[in-house]
Amino acid sequence: MEKNIQVATLGGGCFWCTEAVFQEVKGVEKVVSGYAGGNAPGKPTYREICSGLTGHAEVIQITFNANIISFEDILVIFMTTHDPTTLNRQGADRGTQYRSVIFYHNALQKQISEEVLKQIQVYYKDVIVTELSALPIFYEAEEEHQNYYRQNSEQGYCSYVIAPKLSKLRQLHADKLIAN
Repeated sequence: MEKNIQVATLGGGCFWCTEAVFQEVKGVEKVVSGYAGGNAPGKPTYREICSGLTGHAEVIQITFNANIISFEDILVIFMTTHDPTTLNRQGADRGTQYRSVIFYHNALQKQISEEVLKQIQVYYKDVIVTELSALPIFYEAEEEHQNYYRQNSEQGYCSYVIAPKLSKLRQLHADKLIAN
């Protein structure tokens, strides 16, 4: 079967968390941490993003084979492995750089995103505040932010914040994971 390669760009708080989640999903070919959605001129740095002044969000760009996993399934996994009801916050991480956002690449992705957001809302008591916007320029994050969890799984943040998200992923989406 020929590959049907597509790209999704999502922000669900810290990119280390969302990167770790999607590295376990069948059909995902590559996950790159980066920044998107800001207004600062030129390529922003992690330090500038952390200041909250550039308007960028920490995001991941997922390259996936749509013959194995659909964009809709990517979004369902995304929406159920972070809290899409907290504005500019995930856990202790606060600021616009940690907002929940779907940056769509085309009209079909926008339509699917709108449908998934509507369908997922019934599972949340609070209103989903996930931003839905056309993809602006995507900037790849510095090398030390790539593959972060796999290289630093013993670090405190990884143990206390990322590991529980991976447990939730494994519980809710076992049929979509590489290990199965």
